[in-house]
Formats: sequence, structure tokens, C-alpha cells
Amino acid sequence: MSTTKQKAVIVVTPYSTGCCVALEMQRRGYVIVAMWIKGFAEEMKTHVPLSCAKELKYVREIEEQDTLQLTLEEIERQAADANLDIVACLAGGEAGVDVADVVSEAMGLLTNGTLCVDGEILNRRDKKVQQELLRAAGMRSVRQAGSDKFEDVEAFLKTESYPIVLKPTESAGSDGVKLCPTFDEAKDHFHQLMSSQLVNGGDCGMVLCQEFLRGKEYVVDHVSLNGVHKTMMVWVYDKRERNGSAFVYFGCVPVEADSEEAKLIIPYVRKTLDVLGVKNGPSHGEVIITESGPCLVEMNCRANGGDGAWQPLARGLTPGSYSQVEGTADAYLDPEKFASYPDKPGPLIGQGVEVCLVSYGKGIVTRTPGFDVLKKLPSCIHFESGVKVGSNVDLTIDLITCVGSVIVYHENPAIVKDDLHFIRYLENMNGLFVFKEDAGAEIEEVEKKADEIIITTNKVAIADATVSSQAAKETTVVRQAKEVEGEPDDNRFPDAPFLQKTISLRHTVDLDTMHNRFHGDGADGPPTMLRTLSIQKTQGHRFPDNGPSMLRTLSLQKQQDNKK
Repeated sequence: MSTTKQKAVIVVTPYSTGCCVALEMQRRGYVIVAMWIKGFAEEMKTHVPLSCAKELKYVREIEEQDTLQLTLEEIERQAADANLDIVACLAGGEAGVDVADVVSEAMGLLTNGTLCVDGEILNRRDKKVQQELLRAAGMRSVRQAGSDKFEDVEAFLKTESYPIVLKPTESAGSDGVKLCPTFDEAKDHFHQLMSSQLVNGGDCGMVLCQEFLRGKEYVVDHVSLNGVHKTMMVWVYDKRERNGSAFVYFGCVPVEADSEEAKLIIPYVRKTLDVLGVKNGPSHGEVIITESGPCLVEMNCRANGGDGAWQPLARGLTPGSYSQVEGTADAYLDPEKFASYPDKPGPLIGQGVEVCLVSYGKGIVTRTPGFDVLKKLPSCIHFESGVKVGSNVDLTIDLITCVGSVIVYHENPAIVKDDLHFIRYLENMNGLFVFKEDAGAEIEEVEKKADEIIITTNKVAIADATVSSQAAKETTVVRQAKEVEGEPDDNRFPDAPFLQKTISLRHTVDLDTMHNRFHGDGADGPPTMLRTLSIQKTQGHRFPDNGPSMLRTLSLQKQQDNKK
């Protein structure tokens, strides 16, 4: 029996990107101990990104005990049984921040420790506490009121201008966040939250009512070591109003770290970290630039979420090929390597976007034809989705109900732009999935009625007796034409009746062949599915030295044909 102890890292509630960080540490020769906090949802324990599922292993799994002392004793017992040397302890997700802080502090490891202000121990991940501390420090903060009793926030809700944002004081991934346009709706949502369970598990302890900040929402991801904060990436959210929700994530767009916006928000976010006592580890700060300057939405004392799907994009864009995942591993395990990172990323290489896939349909999935198409896009470097045959998909209303992500990256911005338009086109025509009601005999019925497909220059409708006008009315989604960051609103996707029936990919190709709705005279819309499937990816998503990409070649050929 070997007497050499294995170096181990405790990851408290490893899920989403926390699994990516754990896997990076595992690949460096450390074994991973998963610690589950009390009340953590059982289904969240299986929330492991597909990129980690096959490789990530836990040498031990520990349950939080009733007291800190009992928890420490359980850690000591498990470590002795497995011959482990615990060298680090960090949060693997939002729900694990509190426990990771106190356990790492008690064990004498790298830690943020407990937050103590004027002799009072505060919860640094409480969104209400965050705003109060910023206000006390003289920084721009949100007007707010929070409590577990409605009468405590009633005066605020009656005097603050609407709309007003309501959210749990401790949540993640826009869980429970709602923009309420009226007092009555705010009151209803308050009581709904107080009687609901959070997605990570546990009850909602308090509801926060806040002013609605108008402006673009930015993200600044940092990794800190001994109070030195290094910017890993700056992003701007692409959030839109869809499916009855005001905060549907469409994606994340990288922002140059030396841009005017970044010069405003990076210092603000770093000061926020100092105020909250965040000295070590990853952080994910969300800020809106208002007319009076940057204002914190919330500070998450853990890595950027989204299952870490953005990791390959960040590595591809960043000189030095690193991301917050590698930076976190280095902060805890290789301080010398962390010291070599620049203060913030240099000029980004190429262009890319993290695309959050939005579902306008719902039901039991029988096929995922759209996924195969997305993977063939010239700029697609990473695709991930937990949706599979048999999954129950709902309308996308927040980050949690996002049905997947596509990372697009290419040195040529035009290719990225074309692929982004195509992805949104595929979503809008409900082409990602075939649902249970569309399978079997009904597909045969649709195919028999192919000659009944009505084609106009503005919209496509399916003449099918199973889609009544009332059903179409009930499932209509108002797709407001919103600007994508850096792209003008060109009305490529006008409002149209929502198609309850999913159009098969074969029909879509037939439609594009019969009538090209997006490439008429002077049109510059997205490539049709037929052309997209014909485009081969350039090796390594980079242009060959001996000529233009096939996409550009097709475009030049099209221009020549038009001239004829």
C-alpha cells in the first residue's frame, strides 16, 4: 500500500462550469472530492456538461453535516480513508459559495473567508447585501427593498417607477427573475417566489425588489489571487423579450478589454470585488452602464456559468489561449503561472459569439434534426445541448430553459454574421426539434400535403387541419426586431404566425429551392439551408492561403449570375 498521499481538491457543489474547472484540475494530476451542501437538488448533482461527463471522476463524495465542526471531521475521515492531501477548496457553483468560504477558511487553505463588516458576518452572495455595501462605499448602486414579508417592500413598490425587477436574494441563471410592469404583478410574483423552491434546491428566503436599470448589460469575468484581480474576459449580453419573458438570453458577445465600455466597467467591478472581500478565485460580475455610470446587477463569486460552453471561444479569442477555467486552476494550484497572466486580455483574435439556443416550441422531443445542421456551419467550433430524444422541452424564458449553445468563431466576421442569421432563422421556423405530436402518422400527413404549402414573399404557412386558428393564436410568439450587438435591425425576420408544426429539413430545402425568400434582388439575408449544407468548413476555421473561402466563392458566383 502506497504511503504517498494523493493531492486532492474539494469542489463544493460541482455543476455547470464548476465541473469544467474540476476537470482542468483533474487533468493536472489532482483528484477531485465533491462536497454536496444540505438541501442541494438531487437533479443538480447530475448537471455535468457533456464536455466533462465522460472524463470527470470524483474520488470521494461528501455530504455537508449539521455543523461546520462535524463537516470538517467528515472531511478528515474521508481524506484519511482515501489517503488524500487536501490542497484546495472552492465553490463549483453559486449554491456552494457560502460553504466553500467557511470550509476553506477553517482548513487554512486559499480562501475568501467570511465577510465581516462592523463586527457583523454578512453573506457576500446576497444580492441585497451587495448593493448595500456598494452604497456605503459611495458607489453607484440599485434602489431596492427586500424582505420575506410583503408589507416591508410594499411602500417601495408603490413609490418606485415601473417596471420593477423582482428576484430571489440568492439565485443563479436568472432563476425567479421577473420584470413586473405593475404593482399587482409585482405583488403576485413576490408571493409566488416566497412559496417556490429555487432551481438549486432550498426555499426562497427573501425577495429583492429593485429599480429597472436601463442600458446594456455587461459581464466582467475575473480570477483573483491574494487581492490581485486579473480580467479574463469582458462580454455584453444579448438579452431579448421572448416567450412572455423580458430576460431571454440569446448569447454573449465578447468585448475588447481596451474599449471605452471596458475602461468604465473593469475598474468599477474590481472595486466591487474589494468591497465584497473577494480576494481569491473566479468571479462573474454583471454590470449595466446607466446614464449615471456603471451599476452592479450582481456579483457572482464563482466562475461564469453556461456549462462552460464559452471556454473554447475565450481560448480562441485570447492571445495566449487561456480562459477563466485555466486561470482559476492556476490561481489555486500554480501561483507562478497565474502571475504570468496579463492584467487583462490583449486585442482579441478573430471574431466569435456564444449563442444560446432559444426554443419557440415545446413538447417531447422525437428527433433533433436542427442540431446536425448547426454542427455543419462553417464557424461552429463547439456545440452542446442536454436535449436528446425523449427530453421534455419547454419555451425558453431564461438561461435555465435555454436548449443548448453554439460557439461560433472565425477570422472572417462576414462568415460569423451569416451563421448567426442562419441560427436565428432555424429557431424562428421551429426547426431545431421534432416533437412527439409531429411524429409518426402526422409526418406522413404533412408529406401528403406538401402541395398545400403556401409560399409567399413574406411568410410561410402550412395548411393543416390540425393547426386551428385558435391554436396558432395561442402559440404565436411576438418576435420583436431587436438589434444584435454590432448588427443593425434589418427586419430579416418579420413577425409571422408561429408554426405549431415543425417543418422537416427536407421540406425546408425544397422551399429554399422553389423560392429563395432571403436572396432576392438586393437581399443580403442568411444563407439557405441548402447552401449551408454544401459549405465545407475551412481547415481549422481559418482561410487557406491560396484563395477565398467557399462561402465567399458562392457569393461571388451569385453576384455574377445576377449580372447576367
